[in-house]
Amino acid sequence: MFPPFFGCGDSSTPQECRRRHQERKLHTLTFWRDGLERQLAAINAAINTLERQMQDSADA
Repeated sequence: MFPPFFGCGDSSTPQECRRRHQERKLHTLTFWRDGLERQLAAINAAINTLERQMQDSADA
């Protein structure tokens, strides 16, 4: 999922390195979640449209 974490490569404290790693991970996970939410919204819209079309054709 993420490349191995070997350190910051600068003079940061281990706590700062861990914090930056956690922030990068949080950013990545929220990016993935947002993409999945967009896909889910599109699927729900397609389902609603299809159900409406099926209902319209059943009424006709």
